[in-house]
Amino acid sequence: MYRFLLTPRWWAINLFVVLSIPVCLIAGTWQLARFEDQVDSHREQQERAEATDAPRPLAELLPLTTETVGRQAEVTGTYDVEQQLLVPERMLEGKRGYFVLTPLRPADGGPAVPVVRGWLPGAADDAAPPAPPEGEVTVTGALQAAESPSKVTTPTTGLPAGQLGVIGAASLINVLPYDVSDSWITVRDAEEPMAAVPAEAPTGTGLDMDAFQNLGYTAEWFVFAAFAVFMWFRLFRREVESQHDAELERLLTDAGTPAAEPGTAAATATADAGTAGTVAGTATTADASDAAVRTGSPAPPA
Repeated sequence: MYRFLLTPRWWAINLFVVLSIPVCLIAGTWQLARFEDQVDSHREQQERAEATDAPRPLAELLPLTTETVGRQAEVTGTYDVEQQLLVPERMLEGKRGYFVLTPLRPADGGPAVPVVRGWLPGAADDAAPPAPPEGEVTVTGALQAAESPSKVTTPTTGLPAGQLGVIGAASLINVLPYDVSDSWITVRDAEEPMAAVPAEAPTGTGLDMDAFQNLGYTAEWFVFAAFAVFMWFRLFRREVESQHDAELERLLTDAGTPAAEPGTAAATATADAGTAGTVAGTATTADASDAAVRTGSPAPPA
């Protein structure tokens, strides 16, 4: 019954299925592992951003990497209050407000460091933020990567003078009259009435669109494996049914010509002949019986 599995056609089908299933499972497992790695990376970045470990000098954490983003850094310098900027339309704990960004000129003469000193509710107002400390200060806070314009959901262009849409060297270089670092610091302890801005995990290392694409690819590969098994079973079942029908037809052919189907001309003629024979037989029997009665002899057997 199943000898068809040894035909060249079915050898090709079986080989394809046997090879495709492990390939799909391996690819799906790999995509799932990538998703889990990004989840773990996101968790580590969040824990690092929320940590309050001992700060390290800013120079030791540069150039910025995914390992140093969120680390507590410290830098000594002087605030440039004349170049202070406001970053409007920023949310904190469900409330709309703005960041207060003041450049810090490092004492070692390096590029200026953008420092987000805190957050205030409401519309951006130059008169609302408290003045930064005068003289040389040491700033401690979480080191952050430059923002990407594509990731910022607030307006980034057409802002009034003294306001900034994206925190990064690409936008600050057109505003500040000196070199500026591409990373920035959000202070750990903000001055009243400002609220400290929490650090954020860097993009591209956690639960972003790429991570969920990996999860979607995982489902697709597993579905492909299941579909290969389903199609093989469907083809196998169809082949078995075809073999069964062919065997049944062969048996009927070997047994002879099948009887005429009801309703055909041959079947009607056969029925008419049978009926006529029955009527003739009945008439002959009746005549013989009448003759026996008249002569008193027993009727011949029918």
